[in-house]
Amino acid sequence: MVDYSQPTGWMPLVFMMLMGLAMLVYVVLDGYDLGVGVLLRRAGPEEQDMMIASIGPFWDANETWLVLGVGVLLSAFPLAHGMILSALYLPVALMLTGLILRGVAFDFRVKARDQHKPWWNRAFYAGSVLAGFSQGLMLGLYITGFGRDIWSYLFAAFVGLALLAGYTLLGACWLLIKTTGALQRRAVNWARGSLWLTALGVAAISLVTPLVSDQIFEKWFALPNMLLLAPIPLATVALLVMGELLLRRLPERLGLGDERDIWKPFACIAGVFVLAFCGLAYSLFPFLVVDKLTIWQAASAPASLGFMLVGIAVVLPCIVFYTIFSYRVFWGKAEPLGYE
Repeated sequence: MVDYSQPTGWMPLVFMMLMGLAMLVYVVLDGYDLGVGVLLRRAGPEEQDMMIASIGPFWDANETWLVLGVGVLLSAFPLAHGMILSALYLPVALMLTGLILRGVAFDFRVKARDQHKPWWNRAFYAGSVLAGFSQGLMLGLYITGFGRDIWSYLFAAFVGLALLAGYTLLGACWLLIKTTGALQRRAVNWARGSLWLTALGVAAISLVTPLVSDQIFEKWFALPNMLLLAPIPLATVALLVMGELLLRRLPERLGLGDERDIWKPFACIAGVFVLAFCGLAYSLFPFLVVDKLTIWQAASAPASLGFMLVGIAVVLPCIVFYTIFSYRVFWGKAEPLGYE
């Protein structure tokens, strides 16, 4: 029994919530700019420039949340960090390769000569696909408890494709907000084309997760939990349907110059990600590795956690302020990006 009145009880819980918050914010914020990168190959040269401009002021700040989340995992839960990173060595390496490729391509494509620019665009696209798919692969393997059978790998591969579709959906909805004209109308079609694969991915995770562990199954399907938790899947379905209906109506409204609902598809899909994350967090708690390692077993010593908590109390408000400030300053429609 955990004594929450003692530092050994509540400190690991605080750090788990901080890590979860960082990962959730990362998935939503960096998810849309990864999605824009995946969509880059479907656009013409001028549209590509505008798409890059729409994420230019934000993409590197968005990745800060990933650094924070992984940093908390490493410092607060070193046993879990070692177990998770050892099991996910290859997809983590692929993700880092993709993120590095994106960063290099983003800067060089702006300064490259015209004949070289398409190659940097391809590099940015490849880095986005690699990073997004590898993150889904990690999620799928993590849910199955790092299973080594063929079904675990097939499930993880499907989750990788579904997460890539989810990022593409977020990216298309972001372009709806940040662009105008033909690109904006194309973004509607891109979003509708990605929505239902995203929905299938959420459904697959929701079905498989309870089957991995008897404890997780009991959490969801034992009464009265099943009734109390029903709003989560019902709200998820409602947001997906609402997003589809909004996207259907948008072309007509855009033709009339009506952009009042332009932000709503992005809000719906972000809501889906939040609800899916909450459901997954509820399923896995208190384990950091399914049925193997709890947050209290993996936590560092209370003295170390206390020292780190002071640092996070300083750093986290700065990250939040910087994020909000950057979105406030660069809000509105995207303008051509350059380094004159």
